[in-house]
Amino acid sequence: MSGQSLLVPGELSPTRSVPGNIRRPEYVGKPMPAPYTGPEVQTAETIELMRIAGRIAARAMEEAAKLIAPGVTTDELDRVAHEYMCDHGAYPSTLGYRGFPKSLCSSVNEVICHGIPDSTVLNDGDIVNLDVTAYIGGVHGDNNATYLCGDVDEESKLLVERTRESLNRAIKAVKPGRQINIIGRVIESYAKRFGYGVVRDFTGHGISTAFHSGLIVPHYDAPHATTVIKPGMTFTIEPMLTLGTHEYDMWEDGWTVVTRDRRRTAQFEHTLVVTETGAEILTLP
Repeated sequence: MSGQSLLVPGELSPTRSVPGNIRRPEYVGKPMPAPYTGPEVQTAETIELMRIAGRIAARAMEEAAKLIAPGVTTDELDRVAHEYMCDHGAYPSTLGYRGFPKSLCSSVNEVICHGIPDSTVLNDGDIVNLDVTAYIGGVHGDNNATYLCGDVDEESKLLVERTRESLNRAIKAVKPGRQINIIGRVIESYAKRFGYGVVRDFTGHGISTAFHSGLIVPHYDAPHATTVIKPGMTFTIEPMLTLGTHEYDMWEDGWTVVTRDRRRTAQFEHTLVVTETGAEILTLP
């Protein structure tokens, strides 16, 4: 584990503008989104629109990730993703969601999720998770990945590789007729092999015309998660694994979630649609 100092909040840049011709999600300018009342199983038309949104989100994340290097600020990563989405007619879903001020989440080292891009400068040896969601055609596509910045220690590299693998294994476990708990069971059983913590209070979620539909996808073995997986369901899987405890603290900003022991954490995410035989990833570049 690197001996780097713990993260502290930086300075926020002004809110980025979105061209007026780009359609906004209904929650922009409101304290919270309207409750989702639609189905968990989506139409073929909605799924096709989600492929478009997912592709834009994946490419925006890729473009931002190209800049990851020592000396770059997380705000600069936000700028690149923001501009990519706007240039492709998409609204950055996080911008204005429950008051979130930026167009992606940048979670560095001990930050589990929902880090706010700001003047924080990336250092050699950091790991940084980028979480990017695009809204276009009335639907959302949501993905994230953890990237290495410069020369990263072996313990952190393994954490990142194994978190990616836990997502891959979970996706393979998605089959119609199974309960949604199979996802968390697979992730937790794999993570336990390495003594990793599995974050419990932040989960995958249903997604389509709503950013979060109300469907919850736990990443740990949760017997109460008895929803039966059906073809046409759309949801995210986004495991967060830690080198230590799964317990967390939240910064005063009400968003930034850090491991209670301040050890490092990694996350990967895809948006999926359930097929007749398994799952298709909708967030591929």
